[in-house]
This record gives sequence, structure tokens and C-alpha cells, in this order.
Amino acid sequence: MRVDLEDLLFSRGPFTLRGSGTFGEGVHLVSGPVGSGKSTLALLLAELSRPDSGAIRRQGITSALLLLQFPEYHITCPTVAEEAGSWGFAPDDVLARADLAGRGDTDPFHLSRGELKRLTLACTVMRNPDLLMLDEPFSSLDCAAKRKACRMIDERDEGITIIFSHERAVLPRVDTIWEMEGGTLTALGSVPGAISRWRHAPPYLAYALEQGARPENIRLSDAQEALCRTQG
Repeated sequence: MRVDLEDLLFSRGPFTLRGSGTFGEGVHLVSGPVGSGKSTLALLLAELSRPDSGAIRRQGITSALLLLQFPEYHITCPTVAEEAGSWGFAPDDVLARADLAGRGDTDPFHLSRGELKRLTLACTVMRNPDLLMLDEPFSSLDCAAKRKACRMIDERDEGITIIFSHERAVLPRVDTIWEMEGGTLTALGSVPGAISRWRHAPPYLAYALEQGARPENIRLSDAQEALCRTQG
């Protein structure tokens, strides 16, 4: 399975997005500041927008899902249980995974945005598509919910997962890092080698690198373990 970007070009008004590269199997993090073009790229990869030139080619992919940044865009049913069921799952299984047990009769729009995000994230990850695209999956979540979201992502052992995020505190294990800035997509390469080239690395990783540590991945625990090795 792979997604190839070939000289991608997309323009709207003064904004232009450019990018080339290949998303292979594994977990990819597309990092960059707000407004850099991450959500635009997500829509292009999900084939919800079309590039002005260039091409996006999927190979070996039979199913794809995009989790939008704003979870209310996904809601189609009047209760939380019905919404979970509309994804093809037993509602109780979804609600337990989303930490919403006992809320099945609730109107989804009476949930907080964080609760709604937990619901849609659980449904999306449980569908386990070949290509899973997550646009700002950690927004509106507290630290505990972010860590659980990371565990859900870590549980995927096949397919392509692309995370578009400016998160700098709680992150999952990833295989490849990309940066988006000013509409330009740059492939930094595979982890751990890409970590030292990551300009948008979270503070804990930057600190570890400054101390001469070499984290194996991008989680806080990876930085802590690397620091312990340098001090041991």
C-alpha cells in the first residue's frame, strides 16, 4: 500500500500548496504551524479537493477515511448510540472505547467538543481502513484523552496512518516525519534519523537533542529514556 504525490500543486487566492513524496505503510506525522496547509493537504489526499496540477496516486488501497478537525461535521444521528451504530459497530463497544459509557441516549450535540472528538476518533480508528487520515486528532482533548488517542493509533499494526497536527505535548509513536510550512510539504525521512531535522519538534525532544541524547522515537517517554542513557 502506498500513496504517491507527484508534483502536487493547489492554489486558492494567495495560498499555494506544493508537495511530492510517498506515504508508505506505517504512521506518518505531518507537522507544521496553524495555517501552513495541513488541512488542505488532508482534503487533497482524501480526494475531497482536486489539485490544480500534479497527481495523487493510491496503490493497493481499498478503503480510506478522513477524520476532520471539527468532529461535528461527522454527526448524522440524533443520539450517541445511533451515531456509533451508524459506523457499523455495537454502540456499547464504541462508547466504552470513547469513555462515554452510559451516554448512549444523549444528543451528540449536547456533548462537549472533546467528548464528541473522542466519539468520532473511536469510530474512525475502529473502522481500520487501509488509509487513515487524522486532521488535528488531539485538538479539544485533555492530556489523558490525548494519551488514549495515541494508544488507539499505536494499535494499528498495518495500513497507512497520516496524522496532520501541530501538537507539541502528547504524540504517538511514528515511522516518518514530514513538515508543512507556507504550503510546502517536505519529507524529513524515517525516525529516528528525521528527529534531528525536525524544526517543529516539541520542547522535550529539542531539550533531549541539546543534551546529546538520541531518542528512538518522538514520544515524551522516548526523550526521557534517551536522556537516561546519556546520564547512565
